Amino acid sequence: MVSPDIDYRLAFDLNPIGLVLSNNRIMVDCNQRLCEMFGASREQLVGQSFRVLYPSMAEFERTGARIVPIMNTQGQYADDRIMKRLDGRFKGETFWCHVTGRALDRTQPLGASIWTFEDLSARRVVKAKLTPREREVATLLTDGLTSKEIGRALGISHRTVEIYRARLMRAYQASTTADLVLRLVAGR
Repeated sequence: MVSPDIDYRLAFDLNPIGLVLSNNRIMVDCNQRLCEMFGASREQLVGQSFRVLYPSMAEFERTGARIVPIMNTQGQYADDRIMKRLDGRFKGETFWCHVTGRALDRTQPLGASIWTFEDLSARRVVKAKLTPREREVATLLTDGLTSKEIGRALGISHRTVEIYRARLMRAYQASTTADLVLRLVAGR
């Protein structure tokens, strides 16, 4: 039984993981940890599209397109992705973030939802300056997808994915794909 003395608003605000309540990809509410993570105040985030947290509009749109079919079938979605800090001394800095979301109504995957954000930058650093597409390919490589699977997910050919993978390997000075994934995950 839950104690009637628990202050759920305070528990939401002080949660050590960034939390967002959203509706149609608009932030309806967020907690203190999310504000700290992105270097913004609650007033700067509430009422804003999640778009402001992404390094580019293209990444925002493609991530949304990937979320819908997974949320429709599983009711939830999770991935590691590169996000962008909004303000403060790290304004514009990109960082790895683990994001998990759950729709309150499974039939409306981008409707009312709750999302968690965990800053992975302490153990996973974005070292190279990457293009939006390189960031997407890097994210999917760390998820263990093959070039063909990444191509299908991004709507590009597997040969194009291989070109991006080769660029990433040069940027991270990796000799193999496994070495690249290790460097991406370890932030080396």
